[in-house]
Amino acid sequence: MGKTKRYWLLKTEPSEWSWSDQEANKGISKWDGVKNKQAQKNLKSMALSDLCFFYHSGAKSRCVVGVVEVTREWYSDDGGDDKGGEGAVDVRAVGEMRKFVDLKEMKGDKGIKDFVLFRQPRLSVVPVEEGVWERVCELGNGFCGDGKEDCESSNES
Repeated sequence: MGKTKRYWLLKTEPSEWSWSDQEANKGISKWDGVKNKQAQKNLKSMALSDLCFFYHSGAKSRCVVGVVEVTREWYSDDGGDDKGGEGAVDVRAVGEMRKFVDLKEMKGDKGIKDFVLFRQPRLSVVPVEEGVWERVCELGNGFCGDGKEDCESSNES
């Protein structure tokens, strides 16, 4: 009776923290700075081994670029009490998408409906239903580290 794996989407501005930054940091980073209460609640709900899409947001780029895995569940980030809700999870890079999946492509796909990202576009941490996860992976031809085949990056940032 183990927990079922859950899926998430983590948004970041590439100028603040990009996929390249994630990979350069030995693949591990603290995901913090989330101020919105609903996004914090989502972050607090993450469990070890949950997978997350790494999503670049901003004017120039709105697309899923990679996949990270939760390696440390929610912890207080400020060293003090947890009343303010400031906290973090640690994530590890699993692999880059074989093909970046653009927001327009996702919105235009009939297999992806009612994705929280479409309803609450400003939320930085959103749950991803398993069917949506699978479809986005299909659109991106999977990700490096998914066990399907080796990867040669053909994406342009």
